[in-house]
Amino acid sequence: MSKRGAPKSILIVTGLSGAGKSTTLKTLEDAGWETVDNLPLTLLDSLLAAPAPQGHDATESRSLAIGIDSRTRGFDADTILARIASLRARHGARVEVLFLDCSGSVLERRFAETRRRHPLALDRPATDGIARERELLEPLRRAAEHVVDTSDLTSNALQQEIRRRFAESFESTLTLLSFGFARGVPRNADLMFDMRFLQNPYWEESLRDLTGLDPDVRAHVMADPLFDTAIGQIEALLKTVLPRYSEDGKAYVTVAFGCTGGRHRSVCVTEEIAMRLRKAGFSPTIAHRNLESVQLDAYENRRRSDRNGNEGRGV
Repeated sequence: MSKRGAPKSILIVTGLSGAGKSTTLKTLEDAGWETVDNLPLTLLDSLLAAPAPQGHDATESRSLAIGIDSRTRGFDADTILARIASLRARHGARVEVLFLDCSGSVLERRFAETRRRHPLALDRPATDGIARERELLEPLRRAAEHVVDTSDLTSNALQQEIRRRFAESFESTLTLLSFGFARGVPRNADLMFDMRFLQNPYWEESLRDLTGLDPDVRAHVMADPLFDTAIGQIEALLKTVLPRYSEDGKAYVTVAFGCTGGRHRSVCVTEEIAMRLRKAGFSPTIAHRNLESVQLDAYENRRRSDRNGNEGRGV
């Protein structure tokens, strides 16, 4: 069984209960770190020797974040510091400590709002547990390379601070999706654009059975006088807002383009926007939801009506 690649760095995430350790670990995980919470450091060698998680290259080098607090089995600050020193000497990896601090009054309010009991004061006021935990963790706070006081930080602000300090780069996974309104709007779209104002290739007999991937259809759609202006404005908007999604830590962003059936205009526009965004440095994935869908019943009914001589009926 192959071993995992050695971590780029190891970050010990610790601090006061309620100060944001769970949020920090989740943010690091979303940024590509491997994270483990409340792991006794005596088991760290076993973790480093274990095979890479499923779905990851066994030789892949990922940073590792380990959450430790007063609830960790066998917790002792001095022992933990000695263990960290040993890791630095034996594995040659960069091992740093992040300490999450917070004022006592804010912690009291957070425990009251969430109705949680402090882990060191299960049958006493939270203030007692906070004071006791602060005393236990003080050696780790003094030794920490990074101290973040979360007293005045919202959850979102803490996420941004963690990404700023520890995420080398974070880019949302971007999907550009084409779809047909007649078959329902996608539920997971963050931004949605209606392309039904563009001239419809369906009404050209030679283009009807083709799709927006075919050059003739693309030429027809792009010949619309509004195409360049509209697509240019959409491109500019996406270049402006997509980086903000990444800054806010949104892991997945879906931008949807719809037309009636989802086979012509929306497909063409999705391909065009993807090409422009790639030139701008983005890495979108393309999905065409209704590309293989059969022709819409309404259109098929019209065609049958036309064949039956009912020229005045249509959609």
